[in-house]
Amino acid sequence: MTDPTFLGLPAVDPGQLEPGQLDAAILGIPHGVAYPDPGLTAGCADAPRAIRHRSLRLAGFIGHHDFDLDGPMLPPGSGYRLADAGDVAGAPADGLPNAVRAEAAVRALLDAGVVPLILGGDDSIPIPVLRAYAGRGPLTVLQLDAHLDFRDEVDGVREGYSSAMRRVSEMYHVGRTIQVGLRGVGSARSIDVADARAAGNLLVTARELRERGVAWLLEQLPADEPVFVVFDVDSLDPSLAPAVSGLSPGGLSYDQATDLLGGVVQRCRLVGASFTELVPALDAAGTSTLIVVRLLMQLIGALARRD
Repeated sequence: MTDPTFLGLPAVDPGQLEPGQLDAAILGIPHGVAYPDPGLTAGCADAPRAIRHRSLRLAGFIGHHDFDLDGPMLPPGSGYRLADAGDVAGAPADGLPNAVRAEAAVRALLDAGVVPLILGGDDSIPIPVLRAYAGRGPLTVLQLDAHLDFRDEVDGVREGYSSAMRRVSEMYHVGRTIQVGLRGVGSARSIDVADARAAGNLLVTARELRERGVAWLLEQLPADEPVFVVFDVDSLDPSLAPAVSGLSPGGLSYDQATDLLGGVVQRCRLVGASFTELVPALDAAGTSTLIVVRLLMQLIGALARRD
């Protein structure tokens, strides 16, 4: 790997991992299934590299006291093992072959007993990622997103970023989908909302989360059962993370996001997470990218403390 790894972690080949070698691994998936006119989402392919580069500013501090975790990211004596599995090869025009390669890479990590922490890419990435969990369910999917992503197709494409949660809800090994942070307008039509509810999905708007609280939402998740988190960066309030492809006023606060991630790890069995829709070209100050780095650090810290 010629580019830096996330937080300077050791680099590994996911296809060469042995069971029991690692606990979790960063995996970049820059390319999913694009639309004929991808618009700003084309810039999401630069996110894995940007996140790794931004993480280097904090790499020297991972042994220092993190006040959000009340200790270092990996607590003293922790045997939690991490590595960076690089990026899945792909190209903007490859479409479904991108998805096939992504699914194979995630399955290789799962076969080795590794928790995949995915750096996207646009929000079509969760489709192949979650397909790799076939035979490992039932699992609950928690999506944090401003948008529903429940279109059946857009411009003839059925596996693009506007269809991710419909495809996920169709997967036999996904028991339930909880969609949190919904607000504003996007590609969803009223029939798509009705279809999501008919599929058994729990839809929670950003306003409902503020009114009911993170503790209430965590109670909707099955205790000690497998959960995968789909984190679209536009779920956050744009005052925090404006460098996204689908900006929408309102959204989750940073504390809500970190409390949710930490709460999922404490209450459930986190089996993976993906972070998508960051557009580095819009992030002149690097703030949005820094937030993704910090969310990942806190998620890793929570995993290390649970183990």
